[in-house]
Amino acid sequence: MNVIGVIPARFDSTRFPGKALVDIYGKSMIERVYRQCEQSKLLNNILVATDDQRIQEEVHFFRGNCIMTSPNH
Repeated sequence: MNVIGVIPARFDSTRFPGKALVDIYGKSMIERVYRQCEQSKLLNNILVATDDQRIQEEVHFFRGNCIMTSPNH
């Protein structure tokens, strides 16, 4: 069975805007979450789902997989 892990990432959250891109000891939070998902033996693929270009650029920077979603949902 093919199992895909999807990490939702918004930039404009109300409580902590930009949280996905916050630097934590040299890596963004989204990269840290992505790398932890890579350690799972249950996932065949990982995708970050975002509606923000900055997050997409960060994911591509660390060679992760990203899909752009609509900001309207």
